[in-house]
Amino acid sequence: MKTALALPAKRDRRWELAAQIGVDQAVVHPHMSDGDAGRRGDTPWEYDALERMQTEFERTGLEVGVIEGGTPLTDTTRLGREGRDEEIERFKEFVRTVGALDIPVICYSWMTHFWWLRTTDTHPIRGGAWTTAYDHERMQRRTRDVPEITERELWENLERFLQRVVPVAEEAGVRLSMHPDDPPVSRVHGVPRLMRSVEAYERLLDSYPSEANSITFCQGSFAAMGEELPPLIRRFGGDISFVHFRDVRGSSESLVETWQDNGPTDMEACIEAYRDIGFDGPARPDHVPTTAGEKQQTAGYEMNGRLFAIGYMKGLIEAV
Repeated sequence: MKTALALPAKRDRRWELAAQIGVDQAVVHPHMSDGDAGRRGDTPWEYDALERMQTEFERTGLEVGVIEGGTPLTDTTRLGREGRDEEIERFKEFVRTVGALDIPVICYSWMTHFWWLRTTDTHPIRGGAWTTAYDHERMQRRTRDVPEITERELWENLERFLQRVVPVAEEAGVRLSMHPDDPPVSRVHGVPRLMRSVEAYERLLDSYPSEANSITFCQGSFAAMGEELPPLIRRFGGDISFVHFRDVRGSSESLVETWQDNGPTDMEACIEAYRDIGFDGPARPDHVPTTAGEKQQTAGYEMNGRLFAIGYMKGLIEAV
């Protein structure tokens, strides 16, 4: 298992902190990968821009292990709108570029219209730290303008995407890694959520059996599904290409993010399960609490909690 940290595409002190504490890999959104990209006319997912970003990370002592988000995949493709064929072609070219740079994983999702959702980012937990929480009843009270789409149509659009993109990923040596819906509820304001159960993941894997069609094992999302994580890790085995190391209390419709060492999941048993399946991919902490003195600029991603989580992960890995 390689420790990883979500880092900005442009160098700042977080890069140095990650390298100093022994993080192995960077997980990056490629948008804004080069401040001059717009002036030159290239896009953040073209070869030159990604190579410059990768080179800068390597100078800091970090590999780029995952491209997560910020890719040329939007709701145009997920919803099957006009222009999806052109967007899929752009995504295929992006996959070829990532492969040419030997970046092994692209993490993506099929969450349409809504990304990961919370109803508060100031829920108090241990020591007065703030964390994010979700209440489905409260979320449903909010008025939203949403697209009209059925679950069947979303699956058809996903399977069309897999049929066209997975062969390219195979040739490029890249693993497409599907992130679960967060939270894994069936609908939000009437919009279906597909990747909300183990059965949905089995359908995903069966839709195009391939090493390139794989899973982001987001522990918090699978825990919110009511699953016991260590047996599920062993069940999915080699289909796991990327791990989000986090935990939650509650269920899909009412959950609270926890510290990595203070949730209901046996995290050491999870590390043992990753060892047993021979997982040697990237694992990053996700959605950490905000600690005293931090400005809460990005809920779930302030640095102190993530540094703590990396130390906790490294201790468990060494112990196991």
